[in-house]
Amino acid sequence: MALTARAFGTVKSGRLGVAIFEVELDMGTADTPHRSRHLQEQLKAAILDGRLKPGSQLPSSRKSAALFGMARTTIVSIYDQLLGEGYLTARHGSGTYVADRLPAAHAARSPDAEADHRLNPFWFRPDVTSAFGFFDDGTVQAADVAHYPERFDFRPGLVDLEHFPFAIWRRVSAQKVRAFERAPFNYGHPQGDPDLRSAVSMHLSVMRAIACHADDLVVTSGTQQAFDLLARILVDPGRTVVAVEDPGYTPTRIPFAAAGARLCPIAVDGDGMMVESLPADVDIICVSPSHQFPLGSTLSKERRAALIRFARARGAIIIEDDYDGEFRAKGGPIQALKTADEDDVVFYVGTFSKSTLPNIRLGFILPPSWAKSVLVTAKICIDGPCSLPAQAAMTGFIAGGHLTRHISRMRRVYGDRRQLLLDLLREDFAGWLEPIESSYGQHVTAMSNGAIDVDAVAATLLRRNVQIRSLKRYYLGPAGKAGLVFGLGSMDDATIRRAMALVQRTMREVADQ
Repeated sequence: MALTARAFGTVKSGRLGVAIFEVELDMGTADTPHRSRHLQEQLKAAILDGRLKPGSQLPSSRKSAALFGMARTTIVSIYDQLLGEGYLTARHGSGTYVADRLPAAHAARSPDAEADHRLNPFWFRPDVTSAFGFFDDGTVQAADVAHYPERFDFRPGLVDLEHFPFAIWRRVSAQKVRAFERAPFNYGHPQGDPDLRSAVSMHLSVMRAIACHADDLVVTSGTQQAFDLLARILVDPGRTVVAVEDPGYTPTRIPFAAAGARLCPIAVDGDGMMVESLPADVDIICVSPSHQFPLGSTLSKERRAALIRFARARGAIIIEDDYDGEFRAKGGPIQALKTADEDDVVFYVGTFSKSTLPNIRLGFILPPSWAKSVLVTAKICIDGPCSLPAQAAMTGFIAGGHLTRHISRMRRVYGDRRQLLLDLLREDFAGWLEPIESSYGQHVTAMSNGAIDVDAVAATLLRRNVQIRSLKRYYLGPAGKAGLVFGLGSMDDATIRRAMALVQRTMREVADQ
């Protein structure tokens, strides 16, 4: 007989205890042979398959006796056996809990390495599984941390937290959340809050000289959702050809491949994507023209014009990823591809992850007018509207002028760090690396001259508590160039100097091997 057991527990020691113990157990009947042994195995199975999580509190022996219809001494014996085997742990004056660590021989089994036939085989393709590891930089062993206690993080995409106006953000957020108490509850519009779209349209006008109206924009949960939405509405499975920068931002490619597109890698040089290499049958062109990721080059004026001509002549569309286009340190402004004249062929994708905080998870798409309604329909299918509190807070942050002031401040901060890093690379690394000049963004890439194995350098630096990425991880196919990517987001000038000294010492050691 299957019996569902229920008993009340409490919250203990800051943990979420079992407010209701509800686990379906096959208890058998009163005349079932070895009934206590049967209950013990049932509890053990519930622990092993995760129905009883580590840290879960079990009912007391007195309550369990009544719950399971057994003598209290029998329950105590069962608990003692499971305690002895390491499945449970007792806390004096608190109760009995599932152990945080299960016995090694019975630890939960890891997922099978081979794909289950019921899963889409696409997600097990080598190019896709390698992309899953894009954010995995490996772990630093405790012994290495003890020897190199200071952590240096050159990963691109990180933002400076020391300069972010958290007090202002908290105040604006609190004001907006309080307004929800007076407003009728609703889910919001899937296209995005109208006030936020109005604020973003003004922001684009000021920061990127893009003219648009609030109704032209679609708010997304970051750029990754934007790419997924665009893949859903633009890709015809098995037919659509998508050109991507190579090297490029790896997570951009996966939604298009998953939608059934054929990916075509296009090389990048000092003037950005090599437009002349685009195949005649390409349908979608993904490009980061202002500050190419990861090389950092800017698409030249000549190639910009050629790209627009190509798209119009071939009936192709362009997806412009302007992920950190606000951060110009010097020189005149570089116009976005998305202007009034190019409204028919360019989808502009923007994000607040680099200009504010990555975990806010807000971005936007400025599509051609002919695609907006379908884009909103796809957004409804995925998740509907983005978080209303997050949208409201961002609206207040932009409308109050706080975002513009923060970007202006960070332009100077990132610009100074970029110049410092460029100077150090030229002075101390001239025999190994050549930095790529760039006036935009939050990272600097330095190309290897072939005198040193930069992948070995990156691996050695990881063991020395330095997170840094080589160009190899950003290629769709075999790596065409070698180099290192230095993110500027998480370290101030003094930290950059100490980190680069360690990088230089490591390079000398690798070169001497």
